[in-house]
Amino acid sequence: MGAVRDAVLARRSWPKVTDASPTDAEVAELLEAASTVPDHAALRPWRVVALRGDARARLGDALAEASGFEGAAAGKLAAKPLRAPLLLALVAVVRPHPKVPAWEQEASAAGVGHLLALLLDDAGWGVMWRTGPFTRHPAVARVHGLADDEHLLGWLYVGGRSAADRPQRRLDARTADRFTALT
Repeated sequence: MGAVRDAVLARRSWPKVTDASPTDAEVAELLEAASTVPDHAALRPWRVVALRGDARARLGDALAEASGFEGAAAGKLAAKPLRAPLLLALVAVVRPHPKVPAWEQEASAAGVGHLLALLLDDAGWGVMWRTGPFTRHPAVARVHGLADDEHLLGWLYVGGRSAADRPQRRLDARTADRFTALT
């Protein structure tokens, strides 16, 4: 059918990745393509924050703080951002606008995240979009340097692919149940 369809059907979420990761320049190039999502009034209501190295550990500490967990449970949660060498935080930047409601701005930001994940996958990187109950906690927002009009939509965990860990594709046979045609 087409290259885009092929890329979409080939995409997988990679829960396990290697220590390889794209450079900031490679991410910026893919982000330029991802930024072509629908964007009413050209608000560009999003930004992406790359977390590498110790920034991932600081995020883990913030997640543990946000959870209120202690001991082993806090340590397990704090280790989660270390699962990939690169985390790309997807940030919605919602501004008051007379024609573009907040939900539409968030949808545009989510579209950038989805396209960026697809582009990273197509470029040969392992990617998984992760969220969680503490994504919008103030301690987590501080780690990312978010302003009052910004909030996280989650993180793309990005790393190299291991042939041994290739995830299987789960096709949903019930997709037709999610489609309605009105005349």
